Amino acid sequence: MRMFVAAVPPPEARAHLCRFLEARHDAPGAPRWVDPDQTHSTLAFVADVPERGVDRLTEGCAEVAARASRFEARLFGGGCFPNPYAARILWVGVDGPEARDRLTALARSVRHAASRAGAPPSAARFRPHVTVGRFPRPVEATRWVRLLEAYVGPQWTVEEICLVRSHLGEGRGGRPRHVVVDRFPLAPPGDPSLGSR
Repeated sequence: MRMFVAAVPPPEARAHLCRFLEARHDAPGAPRWVDPDQTHSTLAFVADVPERGVDRLTEGCAEVAARASRFEARLFGGGCFPNPYAARILWVGVDGPEARDRLTALARSVRHAASRAGAPPSAARFRPHVTVGRFPRPVEATRWVRLLEAYVGPQWTVEEICLVRSHLGEGRGGRPRHVVVDRFPLAPPGDPSLGSR
């Protein structure tokens, strides 16, 4: 199974981003935009989870979430991968006073959990972001980067992480269809059960 673990912005944050991008949807040279309801920040991507590894991955994600507390974040700024002169992916960053460090720590822990579950994750370097568009071939995208750098979204609370199954080609317009398999709530801030973890 093709799966990933992600932090998903709430509907109001996704809607705000959608309104910002809407006027650019039909611009010349626009990328193929990601469906707003599939906006997420991937913590770990696993291209092939064996059937026997799903339960162990689920347990590992639950343990990671139980050791982490909620924190504030916002969608802010943007860029592209791999670089502005041969861009394939446009993204908006996930930022906030603690958001980058906390998401990076969650990603590291989730990736360890996936490895222990027998489902080694992608080794791609983690950068807190949400993908907003994809180009069919590498393009010079500095104008798109300038546009995204001006974006500031509303603040929201990262309250959970989700385990998601991705079905390639089954979504609208041949896009992937994402199905949330399980949700793992993070602890409230100051939860005494976290101790010194």
